[in-house]
Formats: sequence, structure tokens, C-alpha cells
Amino acid sequence: MTTTIHPAGTSPADPVRRRPRVLVIGAGFGGLGAAYELTRDGLAEVTILEKADDVGGVWRENTYPGAACDVPSNLYSYSFHRKTDWGRRYAEQPDILSYIRETADRFGLRGLVRTGVEVTAAEFDEYTATWTVHTASGETYESDVLVPAVGQLSRPALPALPGLDTFAGPSFHSAQWRHDVDLTGRRVAVLGTGASAIQFVPRIREVAGHVTVFQRSAPWVVPKPDRAYTDGHRAAFARVPGLVTAMRGTIWETTELIGLALTSVRPLARILTGLARANLRLTVRDPELRAALTPTEPIGCKRMLFSNEWYPALAKENVDVVTDAITEVVPEGVRTADGRLHSADVLVYGTGFKATEFLAPMTIRGRGGRDLHEQWSDGARAYLGMAVPGFPNMFVVYGPNTNLGSSSIILMMEQQARYIRQLVEVLARSDRREALEVRPEVDRAYDAEIMSRLRDSVWSDCNSWYRADSGRITTNWPGLVHEYQRRTRTADPADYARLAPRRAEAPSPGPSAH
Repeated sequence: MTTTIHPAGTSPADPVRRRPRVLVIGAGFGGLGAAYELTRDGLAEVTILEKADDVGGVWRENTYPGAACDVPSNLYSYSFHRKTDWGRRYAEQPDILSYIRETADRFGLRGLVRTGVEVTAAEFDEYTATWTVHTASGETYESDVLVPAVGQLSRPALPALPGLDTFAGPSFHSAQWRHDVDLTGRRVAVLGTGASAIQFVPRIREVAGHVTVFQRSAPWVVPKPDRAYTDGHRAAFARVPGLVTAMRGTIWETTELIGLALTSVRPLARILTGLARANLRLTVRDPELRAALTPTEPIGCKRMLFSNEWYPALAKENVDVVTDAITEVVPEGVRTADGRLHSADVLVYGTGFKATEFLAPMTIRGRGGRDLHEQWSDGARAYLGMAVPGFPNMFVVYGPNTNLGSSSIILMMEQQARYIRQLVEVLARSDRREALEVRPEVDRAYDAEIMSRLRDSVWSDCNSWYRADSGRITTNWPGLVHEYQRRTRTADPADYARLAPRRAEAPSPGPSAH
């Protein structure tokens, strides 16, 4: 049973006077989770706008070979929909996408989704206290509350290299995998050694003639304690009372220990470093290759990766690892700083996402016509990762500084949905139309705390996709999931100004005739 905690200043006895209209942008884990919470008990009238043709978010888009989650699925799932028949401890993309679709169907969320609707802009009207959302097709939607839930890993990033458009063969980003391109027997160049590359390189190596992996910096890789679940496992999960809950709790606390190692208890990172070094030493026998694959930055500074297949794949005869800097892409392949041309038939970019460009490329204008991206010119920021001064009744899911270096982002997004529900309850119980805007002083104090704590975290030790161009760490949360849940458990309306619609100014009188 789910219990609603009513925000300060309201109580269950306060009557619900209206059903606020809420527009959610994005039908991935975050958007569907928010819609589930806001439609419980009929609180709000919710519409989800999704630019693709189905629900699923990143798990719909990322279909590259070997795509899987690096958090155990018992934890990487909704608390309100505990699945007991996962195929593996760490589910692969088809299983996760199937789960998202099943959730949308089971809880009546699919009927709220309007697919093929790409949001291009949104603007707040101070005279009506409403948001108007514009789409690529020219349609507009109006709502009382705007909930962008487009995530941090939805826009593929390509490297800034000369000649990208000159390559003669097929080229594509891992998040836009070309399944029509047959890699059998072909020479494949892979740019990048991040979380996607370590999953697809071992798979494509099995069919490709040769794979050349271009590594800018070596990632830390620890073993992945994965396994396929048997019928016996699934029967136990379904029939033994409390087993799934106990597993979820155990996995959660283990991931929180990793979080401590990356943030406030840095000596714990030595254990992770030792595990990663042992993994490299035991799986890569060639000393020259092992030296090339040895990271030079602290573990966790860039995303720590989990794989049992990466190192063995790189040691195969048909795989080369190139650490020389790339100078250009040419029609025949990739040229590096040593002057060498690495010939290729296919080019695959495993170069990640534009994680720090929050809510881009949408144009979002708040009170007084202020532009969100201008306000965020030195890096995105939001109170509790959700609320932005000057943008009333806009609450972001998976916003600035809510990403994790460990644990499950679903835990964070579900808690955000519960917090947003409480604010929508304030609007629903008000006897007048109004908007909630986080107070600037509340936001400033919160931001100063978060930035101070992040300076002591491992993420301050190197440049990575966690940082904006200004150097500001805009993606990650500096604490544990437990802390975030505690701080967002009860929404305090005192943190917000309550704004009534502005009255239109009366026209000034014309010149008097005498």
C-alpha cells in the first residue's frame, strides 16, 4: 500500500478543489513513474508527450548488441511493480523494454501517452499561470504544471574531429545502431571505451573481421556478478514471501557503500581499486596491453564500468587497442597523431551523450520571458534537482545533480515523483489558481551546499561527462540515495512562493482634449 505524505500546510481534510492539468515530456522510466504517482486517486489530469513511437526512453533507443543494465534488475525497477521473472540478474535491453511496456499497460499509463509528438518549446504565461507547450508539428498544449522527464542520457554526442562526414563507409552512434549494416568479416573502428562500448565490442568482435578500439583514457572495469536465472530462481522469487524485498534491500545497501567510496568516505575506494586492478591483471596476460588498459585517474572519477567480457575481448587476435590521439577521420578510416592510417569499413561512435545540456534542444521560457538555457549558461542547477527559480510550476525529473555514481536511478526518479505529487496536491487543494516557484534564497543555499560537497568528491579529480564546459559538476548527487529520499520525503511549501495570475494592466488613458 502506498501512503501519501501531505505537504506542510495541508492535511487530508483539505478538499481537492480542482484537478491540475500536468504535461509530462518523455515516456521513459522517469516520465511514466511521474504519471503513475500523479494519477493515483485521480489527483491530476496527466498527458505524456513522447517524440518516438512507443514508450521506453533510453531502453527503446539503445538497441546495440549486448545492451544491458549495470544495476541488478531487482533494484533497477519500480517499487510499485516488483517483477519476479527477470531472465538475468542484470537484465538486457529487450527484457527491460518489455518491463517498461508491461508497466505502462498494467497501470493504465499507455493511454496517457501521445506518441510522435516532439516538444520544441514551452513558455509560462503569468496572466493565466499556465504553461503553453509547442511541438514540431505546430500543435500546442496547455497545462497548469510542466514536468520535463527527458533524462540526462538521451542525446548522443559525437566527437569534435575533422572529417567526420568524409568517411566512405557506414558510420553511426551506438545509441542509433544500424542493424541493417552487416559487420560480418568487416573492419570496424570503434571510437570510445565507455559504458556502451564495453558491452557491444565483445559482441561485434565475434563476427567482425577486425575491430580497432580507439581509447582516449582507460576506464576502471570491475567484474560483473551476473548470471542467468533458472526456473527455480523465478519460482522462489514468486512464492517465497519477502525474498524479492530482501534481495532489493541487500543490493541497495551494497550500492550505497560504493556511493560512500565515491563521495564522503574516499578511503573505501581503495577496495574498489584493488578489485579492478586484480581483474585487469588476471584477465590480460600481455604486459604491453595491460599497461595500455591501466587507468591513470582515480576510480569513479569517470564512470566505473562492470564487465566480464571487455578485457578478454581486447586480448583477442582480431582486436587492436589504439591509444594515440585521433587527428582526423578520412574516407578510408581514422588517422592518429603518429601519422598512421587505421583502415576501416565501418565506423561506430561509442562516445556517450550530451549529459550536461539539460532539456536541450527545447526552448523554455519562464516568468518575465527569461530563457532557461541563458539562466543555466555556466551549468544547470535546480533545487533538489527539480525546481528552478523563475520557472513556476515546472518540476524536472532526473534533473541537475540527481545522477548517481552507483545504485539505481529509478530510486531517485520515484522519489522525485512523490515530491512533485505533494506540490501538485498543494495546487489541487488551493481555493484559487496559483503557481509555485522555488524561492531564490532557498535555491542559492541548496546549490552552495551541493557544490561544496561535490568539490570533495572523486568527480572533482578529472574532466568527464559529469562536468559542464564551465567546470561545474552538474549531473551527480553528492550523497546517498537514502539522504535524497529523506530530504525530499516531505515537500515544504515554505520553500516556494505562491504566485497568483497577474492582472492585465489597464490601458493608459489617451490624450485629453481641451
